[in-house]
Amino acid sequence: MSTTAATIPGTDAAWTLPPRGRVGMYGLIAAEAAIFTIFVVAYLFYVGKSLTGPLPKDVLHAPVFLTICLLSSSVTIHLSVTALRSARASAFVLWWASTIALGAVFLAGTAREWHHLIYDEGLLIRTNLFGTTYYSLIGLHAFHVTVGLLGLSAVLVLTLLGHVRREHAERTDVLSLYWHFVDAVWVVVFTVVYVIGR
Repeated sequence: MSTTAATIPGTDAAWTLPPRGRVGMYGLIAAEAAIFTIFVVAYLFYVGKSLTGPLPKDVLHAPVFLTICLLSSSVTIHLSVTALRSARASAFVLWWASTIALGAVFLAGTAREWHHLIYDEGLLIRTNLFGTTYYSLIGLHAFHVTVGLLGLSAVLVLTLLGHVRREHAERTDVLSLYWHFVDAVWVVVFTVVYVIGR
């Protein structure tokens, strides 16, 4: 038997348990943050230790536009959840779809960068330590963006079918936490790979 509220001993104040979905998402984020930390540390440890080229300074170009797109998607998803809380369905769909579009642009840009590195620069995951750590770290992030886009797209489809309403705002907010995490991780990855690592 579960309870959602309990009285704090010695007071009349009631303590309410946080929503299970939010707690679960925080747990997932903590676990994923630990995984990203391992990959970031590995990248930093091996940077500059490749015996053969290509090297980061020779082939990497900071994806500033893609970064702006991804970070902007944190704003649009926040606006979408706010709209749903206010029962503004059309605004919710607009901002939610905008989030998906911005994330898709980022992912497509990552794919284009990989195509350039593989076919124009000859950088494969097995080429050198840089290739191994670069594709591992960027690939891990791209995987998380893909998972996020699949989740966001599922919500959009359900919304268009009329299954998402104001009372589901908390659930969409929980999903937005994951998306904010993906964006925050990119700030770290961008700094490590395109600023420090070069």
